[in-house]
Amino acid sequence: MHLLLLRRMLMYKSQPYVQISFEDFNQPLGLHMNPENRWVKKAEQIPWGQLEKDYAKNFPNPKGNVAKSLRMALGALLIQKEYHYSDEETVAQIQENPYLQFFVGLPGYQEEAPFEASSMVHFRKRLDEVTLMQINEKILSYNQKDDDDPTPPTDGSNSGTLTLDATCAPQNIKYPTDTELLNDARTHAEKIVDSLCQDYQWKKPRIYRQLAQKVYLNIVRRKKKAKKWLRKQIRKMLGFVKRDIQVIQKFLDRGAQLTEQQAIWWTTIQNIYEQQRYMYDNHTHSVQDRIVSFHQPWLRPIVRGKAKASVEFGAKFDMSLDQGIARLEYSSFDAYNESDILISTIRRYHDRHGNYPERVLADKIYRNRKNLNYCKQRGIRLSGPALGRPKKNEVRDKTIDEQDNADRVAVERGFSQLKGCFGADLITTKRKDTTLSSIALSVLALNLSKLTADALRQILSNVFKSRQIKNWTLYFSFFTKFTIIQ
Repeated sequence: MHLLLLRRMLMYKSQPYVQISFEDFNQPLGLHMNPENRWVKKAEQIPWGQLEKDYAKNFPNPKGNVAKSLRMALGALLIQKEYHYSDEETVAQIQENPYLQFFVGLPGYQEEAPFEASSMVHFRKRLDEVTLMQINEKILSYNQKDDDDPTPPTDGSNSGTLTLDATCAPQNIKYPTDTELLNDARTHAEKIVDSLCQDYQWKKPRIYRQLAQKVYLNIVRRKKKAKKWLRKQIRKMLGFVKRDIQVIQKFLDRGAQLTEQQAIWWTTIQNIYEQQRYMYDNHTHSVQDRIVSFHQPWLRPIVRGKAKASVEFGAKFDMSLDQGIARLEYSSFDAYNESDILISTIRRYHDRHGNYPERVLADKIYRNRKNLNYCKQRGIRLSGPALGRPKKNEVRDKTIDEQDNADRVAVERGFSQLKGCFGADLITTKRKDTTLSSIALSVLALNLSKLTADALRQILSNVFKSRQIKNWTLYFSFFTKFTIIQ
């Protein structure tokens, strides 16, 4: 709602729909820029003109402050993903680097910062998950080679391979404990009480905040916490939070009004108390839709069962690979069953290619009866063994199984690149929508990096095929210097 109002208050100045080339960038006297720089090559892989037209439709108001161009917004976010910069450092690097200024669409090199660091937050809000995935498809369509035949086979047979898997993008939060959550609920409830008493000139009630802080500090400072002793302390903290909730409720009954931020706190405080009270009364450590962060109450624990971390706290998402290109199929903060995503992923593959894939490479969790029947009816081979006990004297083709396992490693490699190179290993955004857009941006940056590498690889291939150049120096990505000698 706030994003829609913000867009109505801004106007958008349409950019020229001509693809800006490297020669159009005004270089100051004495500055020589390399046209083979990777940021120049990356800019050539993106259809800026087409994306600008679609982006301008989000700003119907002809008056107001002029919004930044899509190239500047998307370019700044991609630079941040590439180097894991903060918002302030991203602006500083763009200000100092002429190649980055060309990538974000500036007409020439300038010493002034193109925008404030706070604008990065607005960029992430405007380029949400759905918009970024649409941009991803437009970039892939723009870079489709002429020799790639998009038409389906004339005989109606299946073709191609679809690889699918799920992972989690951990959020940058402190490890959640019952005592920490109760203390956060108590301190924020006290802030609401103080604010209401100040606004309405009411006398502050007795809420024993000093005693509650002393109980919390005793828990934190104690190294070895016995189960019986800790349960007693949690009961005390539950009492403090309950008292604060009763005080705030009395104020609301008297006609007090909460601000928007206080209303969010109030809802979170009540939910945390109800969950912690339920777990205390039932002697359990699990509850449905458990809150693990006060400031990000939409986060849920995701059971992973991995050696690194058995439980992670962040968004879970499914990613597919089609001809080496990654696509974000589904994302959610809830611990969903990824087998429910398979059929919709296959349908989207059919919409893109006009035919079903010949094989689908996925984990065993995707091989339920519903998915197996769906694939069998359409002639799709779903990798892995059949359900149930193996048949007597059954002989499986180990060559096919080994090849499927080897090919399925590609999606695991994609996850490794997402988390190791493009920031999906630790999401630092604070909002629900910007967290999902950050994951989508990582997938977009991964594809853009692959397209750029393919373009540079094609240049190297042409050099070897021409046999005309005996000594040529290229600058590959990561500024590695290669000398090609015949």
